[in-house]
Amino acid sequence: MSKVFGFSGENDFFRGDSIYANPKEAGLFLSLGRHINVCYPPNKKPRISAPIIVEEIIVEPRKASIEVLPDECLFEILRRLPGNQERSACACVSKRWLIILSNIHRDEHHAEEVFSQTVEDFCDEKEKSETRTNNDGCISRTLEGKKATDTCLAAILVGTAARGGLGKLLVRGSNAFPGVTDISLRAIARGCPNLRVLSLWNVPCVGDEGLFEIAKGCAHLEKLELYHCPLVTDQSLAAFSTSCPNLTHVMIDSCPKIGNEGLPILAKGCTNIRSVSVIDCPLVGDQGIAGLVSNASVALTKLKLQGVNVTDLTLAVVGHYGKQVTHLVLENLNSVTERGFWVMGNGHGLQKLRSLTVSSCEGVTDLGLDSIGKGCPNLKHFFVRRCSVLSDNGLLLLTKSAVSLQRLQLEECHRVTQYGLFGLIFNSRETLKSLSVAKCLGIRDFDKGMRFPSTCPPCESLRSLSISSCPGFGDSNLAILGMMCTYVQNLDLSGLYAITDSGLLSLFNGCKGGLVKVNLSGCINLTDKVISALCRTHGWGLEVLNLYSCPKIGDQSLVSISENCPLLSDLDVSKTAVSDLGIRVLSCGDLLNLQILSVAGCHISDKSVLALKKLGVSLIGLNLQHCSEISQPSINHLIEQLWKCDIFC
Repeated sequence: MSKVFGFSGENDFFRGDSIYANPKEAGLFLSLGRHINVCYPPNKKPRISAPIIVEEIIVEPRKASIEVLPDECLFEILRRLPGNQERSACACVSKRWLIILSNIHRDEHHAEEVFSQTVEDFCDEKEKSETRTNNDGCISRTLEGKKATDTCLAAILVGTAARGGLGKLLVRGSNAFPGVTDISLRAIARGCPNLRVLSLWNVPCVGDEGLFEIAKGCAHLEKLELYHCPLVTDQSLAAFSTSCPNLTHVMIDSCPKIGNEGLPILAKGCTNIRSVSVIDCPLVGDQGIAGLVSNASVALTKLKLQGVNVTDLTLAVVGHYGKQVTHLVLENLNSVTERGFWVMGNGHGLQKLRSLTVSSCEGVTDLGLDSIGKGCPNLKHFFVRRCSVLSDNGLLLLTKSAVSLQRLQLEECHRVTQYGLFGLIFNSRETLKSLSVAKCLGIRDFDKGMRFPSTCPPCESLRSLSISSCPGFGDSNLAILGMMCTYVQNLDLSGLYAITDSGLLSLFNGCKGGLVKVNLSGCINLTDKVISALCRTHGWGLEVLNLYSCPKIGDQSLVSISENCPLLSDLDVSKTAVSDLGIRVLSCGDLLNLQILSVAGCHISDKSVLALKKLGVSLIGLNLQHCSEISQPSINHLIEQLWKCDIFC
């Protein structure tokens, strides 16, 4: 019995024999009589060769994670971080932490005061002054395309928080869903109290809720641009009216839910507004624009109306109340008639108007143009585009009444002819400095049998002349311009495929002031003869020469350029007959300032590599596109050697 109770379990395994030395002692503990049916398992021989394997089931304790906490708890934890470095590190943990950190207001950081006091105790005065300088809120960031998301914007906000937040933010979205949403705007409002410029383009998920936060948190906002924001309504403009008194510039473009209510309310609260642009907003009409312009507390200097449903009433209000307006743009106003422009000019309120742009307005007639000229005595820049009713008579009346006119642009005004063109030059010969005429099909060449006066009063003030894409303009007109435009420095005759060498020579001979910039692209009938004459006469001061798509111009022109144009900085001979010989001659000339060279589409081969390397000493731009005769190894060699030059190939 002592052996039974003395079993310890270590080295005392049962091996099948009796635990008693005397078998009779077993009967004292258990009777083995036949009347008891007891089944014993058979004794098995142990397998000595096989090891004894004891399997253990390990139950690992579950690790505690901070991610199981709700956002409210994480908010309380993250706002107690000691400094900006720790916040930036925590923002890299996960997107969830980043969003939470970006939405913590600067005043909600619990440890900010303690941290700031610690910094002041250990920093010297120089470090303190640098810290104050960095907190001026003038940081600018731009998000474009696929990068315009809440995550990217949140990362920028957390990264710039130590320097006072953003001062200028431009978002150029791609209409992708979701892109930038109201969540980002709420984060901007909390982290960028010094924001002054906010520009939102193509952000379909931004609505009134986000702009409410901006208006509430960014009281120093000065410039607001909303382009293609379909969810924004008049309520957003009302919010800015009450919270952003420093707002000076507002641009609203393609916002279909903004109507007549928001603009007058905005004018009442933001008395510092100076520039307003309303573009393609179908719900905006006379009530909204008239309420904005007629507000006595607002002194608008710039106003742009494009694609809005206004009538003659709006132009009458602008002509009467726009006493501080200096720049006015009117485009695609289909409901405005001749009466509206006549009333606007006779309102005598646009005394300070200096720049006027009128485009795609059928109401612009000769009578309306005359009224504008009389009612705007300080008008200096006038741009008329796609006004099919305007004729020569209107131009002559304008130039007589607008005595201060310095710059005039005409585009796609097909009732204007060569008589109106030369008449306006004659009437404005003392003030006109720049004249641009483009795509006017009514301007044609005078008949060859017509006799012109031997002398014509020159326009001594004209310095820039551009007549482009007028297919009827010919050599006879150039001869008259040679007599009238004697002091022109910038000349653009691009797309005039009817002119030839003889007409252009008469113009060059009449220019006494010296040409500086010349654009003859698309003049398919010009040859090396006229370019050589140009270089001999005006090459000493020529800086820019564009001969793009002039197929009759070749290597001889480059010879004259290399010999007579030491100040030339920009040369374009793309799609001409220039070859390797011309490039070699050009490299041997005295071109001291050549920075941009374009030979796209020319017959240039590997033989010009050495010459291009020599020219590349001063080049910053080289265009070799569509030069199929230059091998790729040669191009790679040029790229390697001309490391300061941008090579397009």
